[in-house]
Amino acid sequence: MSAAVTLRADGGPDVGHLTRAADNAGGLRFWWLGQAGFAFEHAGRRVLVDPYLSDSLARKYAGKVFPHARLHPVPVDPAAVLGVEAVLHSHAHTDHLDPDTVEGLLQNNSPLFVAPRARRDVAIQRNIPADRLRAVTAGDRVELGNGMSVTAVPAAHEDLEFDANGDSVFLGYILDIAGIRIYHSGDCVPYGGQVELLRNHHVDLALLPINGRDSRRLQNGVPGNMTVREAAALCQEAAIPAVVGHHFGLFDFNTVPREDAARELGEVAGDLQWTLPEVGRCYSVEPAREPAEQLKGR
Repeated sequence: MSAAVTLRADGGPDVGHLTRAADNAGGLRFWWLGQAGFAFEHAGRRVLVDPYLSDSLARKYAGKVFPHARLHPVPVDPAAVLGVEAVLHSHAHTDHLDPDTVEGLLQNNSPLFVAPRARRDVAIQRNIPADRLRAVTAGDRVELGNGMSVTAVPAAHEDLEFDANGDSVFLGYILDIAGIRIYHSGDCVPYGGQVELLRNHHVDLALLPINGRDSRRLQNGVPGNMTVREAAALCQEAAIPAVVGHHFGLFDFNTVPREDAARELGEVAGDLQWTLPEVGRCYSVEPAREPAEQLKGR
């Protein structure tokens, strides 16, 4: 598997950079916002995916079986973030489509919101203005301008689910930014046809959840995701040369220890380039000019 991109944690600006105007420096870079949330910046433009930048779930589930207390603070105030042109939501679970985060972002931004058509009404109830919402289903492509686009693909949050119209309840997105294709799976487990779909999209970098799944979580309303080994295997089978693991480290009932994930990746990755990111740290994505250096959780 040849390396199409190189991932670098190269001392770029921390997540506080998002509270200042975007600039044209640094090529394509991203910040992990915790859970499944990411911020991308390229050529002075910013796109967010699944930002959860509040503590709304701790309030919602206080006193319940899974209280959703944060293990790390909100990395950046959504009301202070500037220059956001698009926000992508993979599904309607609150850690991916959070009304408090949406409300905060709208204080200083007027982005396009992309969310599942199957949950359009929920998106509007969660503070997304109807006139700024692009409701999509699997197969839809949205042009974001200046060489950026996003294509919706199915996601299986334990299972593939569809509404009465046949629209996907859970989505992943393939972002094309300056010719680099990034697959954000949303919450997802492996499903039939996924490998072939991703091979056909020639993905350069996958952002995959690695917190796994079990019956206790599912019985308490928390469907799960890929395991570490499943995430690595998907990339290897779909010829994706680089992966970033996420959806860990935020809630104590729904995570995997970083050291365990790093050990497992080290055992199975082979020539797969991988990293387990740090919240708020800047990472750059560059076309590979030489054999890629594995970050291995640095």
